[in-house]
Formats: sequence, C-alpha cells, structure tokens
Amino acid sequence: NPDGSEDATFNPCKGANNVVIEAVVQPDGKTLVAGSFTKFNATPRGGIARLNPDGSLDAGFAVGAGADAGVGVLALQPDGRVVIAGYFTTYDGVPRRCLARLNADGSLDTSFDPGSGADSVVRAVALQPDGRVLIAGLFTEYDGVARRHVARVNADGSLDSSFDPGVGPSHQVTDMALQPDGKLVIGGAFSTIGGVPRGRFARLEADGSLD
Repeated sequence: NPDGSEDATFNPCKGANNVVIEAVVQPDGKTLVAGSFTKFNATPRGGIARLNPDGSLDAGFAVGAGADAGVGVLALQPDGRVVIAGYFTTYDGVPRRCLARLNADGSLDTSFDPGSGADSVVRAVALQPDGRVLIAGLFTEYDGVARRHVARVNADGSLDSSFDPGVGPSHQVTDMALQPDGKLVIGGAFSTIGGVPRGRFARLEADGSLD
C-alpha cells in the first residue's frame, strides 16, 4: 500500500520456488515475473510467469517448458510481446541462446530468430521505437559475429550490422538506458571502450561508436 504496509489483496500464495530477478507490470495490471524459478505457486513455469492483478497465476500465459535456465531480463513491447534474456539455451524445447521473444500468450514467437544467439549471458535489454532491440552483457559474439558486450538486433532477431561497437567495452555491460536521441548510456565492469578510458560508465552513439 502507499503507506508501506502489505497489500493483502495481492496474494501469490506459495509464489516462486526460486529467485525472482525482474518484474514488469503490464498496462492491464497483470505482472510478468522472471528469474531462476521452475515453478510458480506449485505450477511448472520455466523462468517466467504472469500474475493476475490479485497475485494469482495467470493460466492464460502458458509457457510450455519455458526457459531451461534463468531469465534475468524482461522487456514488454507495445504490441504485448515480450523480449526475454538471460542465460538459457532453449525455450519450450526450441534453441534460443540467451535471447528470445514471446507472444502475448507466453508461447515462443518463432518470427524472432537470433540464430546461434549470444555466446554468453545477456544482462540488459533496451527496446527502440522502431522495433530493434539493444542487448548488453557478458557475451563477445552474436550469431557467430564479434560483438563485445553490446549489440543491436533487428525486429526479426538477426544482428543489425549497422550498430558496430568495434573493440567495444573491455568487460561486461550490466545495464543500459536508451536516450530519446538514440544514444545509449551503458554501465558495467569495463574500464575502457575501444581502448579509450571509460571507468565503468559511458555513452555510445546510435551506430555503436563511443560518444
């Protein structure tokens, strides 16, 4: 409640059987939750679930087998589809390495195909108004192409070659924020960007180069 007391009208019962890492509230009041859990309220939900406004599990959001490992990032598109990222390798049995997009009902959106995807954890996602998706994390490749810790993918999941950070950050990027002008603010464990000193915080141009 606004005064900090528990809202007794929101009751997830048993809740998740492991860590919840992120939550996003939809415009309709339902809440998407993601993490390293395999069940929510004793019902199988691999890494992602949706709750009704009262906290109960939304059975209409059916993920099948879901993610085979943790989901750490959620990004809700205006059309109701959901971009997820983390350290999983499959979603509902289909290969999706660290990045996938779901339909509004929780099923895998097969029109978004990242190929071999990121070669390591994706820790942050930012959605552009044009449908392209910025990703950041510990990875150094995306679909077999060198992209050191930050990349941009097209609306169909393919790598956007027009965004090229070159040598890029010296270590992982853990968070980012997209400015209205298209520039990207990043933070993480890096000390340089393309060899230029930038102590764990920097801004990139819309093409991926250092600002």
